[in-house]
Amino acid sequence: MGDQRESLRKISTTLALKNEEIQNFICCLKQNLQNLESNSGRVLEDLEAEFSSLTSVLEELRDGMVTRIKQERASRTYEMQSQLSACTKALESSEELLELANQTLCNSETGGFNQAAKEIKDSVTMAPAFRLSLKAKVSANMSHMMVDFTQERNTLLALSFLPVPATPEIQVCECQVCDNAVTVVWALPEPDNKIEHYDLEYRRTNHEGPPRMREDHPWMVVEGIQQTEYTLTGLRFDTRYITFRVKACNKAVAGEFSEPVNLETHAFLFKLDSGSAHQNLRVEENSVEWDGGGGKVQDIRKEKTRTSSPLHSPARSAMMSPKRMPSSRAGRDRFTAESYTVLGDTMIDAGQHYWEVWFDKDSKAFGAGVALRSLGRFDQLGKSSASWCLHLNNWLQQSLTAKHNNKARPLDCAIPDRVGVYCGYEEGVLSFYNARTKQPIHTFRTKFTQPVVPAFMVWNGSFSVQTGLQVPSMVQNGQRRNSGTSSSNASLT
Repeated sequence: MGDQRESLRKISTTLALKNEEIQNFICCLKQNLQNLESNSGRVLEDLEAEFSSLTSVLEELRDGMVTRIKQERASRTYEMQSQLSACTKALESSEELLELANQTLCNSETGGFNQAAKEIKDSVTMAPAFRLSLKAKVSANMSHMMVDFTQERNTLLALSFLPVPATPEIQVCECQVCDNAVTVVWALPEPDNKIEHYDLEYRRTNHEGPPRMREDHPWMVVEGIQQTEYTLTGLRFDTRYITFRVKACNKAVAGEFSEPVNLETHAFLFKLDSGSAHQNLRVEENSVEWDGGGGKVQDIRKEKTRTSSPLHSPARSAMMSPKRMPSSRAGRDRFTAESYTVLGDTMIDAGQHYWEVWFDKDSKAFGAGVALRSLGRFDQLGKSSASWCLHLNNWLQQSLTAKHNNKARPLDCAIPDRVGVYCGYEEGVLSFYNARTKQPIHTFRTKFTQPVVPAFMVWNGSFSVQTGLQVPSMVQNGQRRNSGTSSSNASLT
């Protein structure tokens, strides 16, 4: 009895689920019927509008041609009537002279005949009949204003519904990825003069193989592209690849999307390691601001917790702070004393990499460069053999120097507010650039024997880091030109 009840319960559950599926499907069909009615009505309205527009064009064309024919007829009628009137008057004058001449010939008086003959002769010389052109000025033929719409009629008869546009094909070999921009190029299998525009969609991905249906990043859409290529600029490459697809659209309908393609967007991406930051540095995302009371607040917290809990330690306090992440410096404490430093969280042990730093030029001190992970917690950037940096000093007077191993080289150049940093690990090159103009500021040449990480310091100021950038073309070209040659700024190694 219990088994039958359980079996019947399962059957009831299955039927209920099936009924729900059928009900959902019925709702879907009803909605589709409504959509069909609405869409067919819209298509009929569009069709009527198109034919009305075509009829209006034909009527306007016909009215223009009829007007031209009437104007031509009126012009020729005027010319012919003018010529006819002149001929009629000349004929009447000539007939009068002819009658006068006949009467004179019948006159028998010799004296009167001579005088009359002379007058008739003079009148004939001036008669209009002898000054007329007996050739018609205009022709009655109007055949040059006839039309032949045979070709247009055949074209109209061939009219049909707009076809669905063909699917474009992305030309991977012609696409370019450089300078934080991607140029996508595509083509149609055959020309189509009905295409109005293209729609491009793209999304970031870390997947190297064929694009997946589900990704963490949503599709971004670029609509109304008129050409068969498009360039996305100002990108931040926070993933390894970008997936692209494109479709063609005419006035009525859009075609299918092209096969998605993945374009590699190699760039150096890192974050600031808040666990390494000096207590006076407030780290938020990739921005840092000097906090003069940070260390004091931490000391007070330590003092309170030291008296309330014998298990508390400074290291444990740092770990429990909600604004601090566990340090990745292999168990070392954060920077302290006058080493107002914070490191990046990603090591560089190969390749060429580039990042940029915006900094407050009114900072009392600022530095950016690279350092070994072994950089001491008391070490200041550039004051040991484990770090290389570009250093801004605003104490007493402003100066810009290149620092390494406690040696400083003054730099005679305008101080930018944005610095680009290039690191070529295998070549042992660390170069600094004006990020806006890409003009070189200084280059260190050395041999990195250990992996390095981006390193920064600030005192009474602030800065922010932009990562996910490719090495700019101008920087790459300059590095190629300078490879194998010594630089005037290449000391302090």
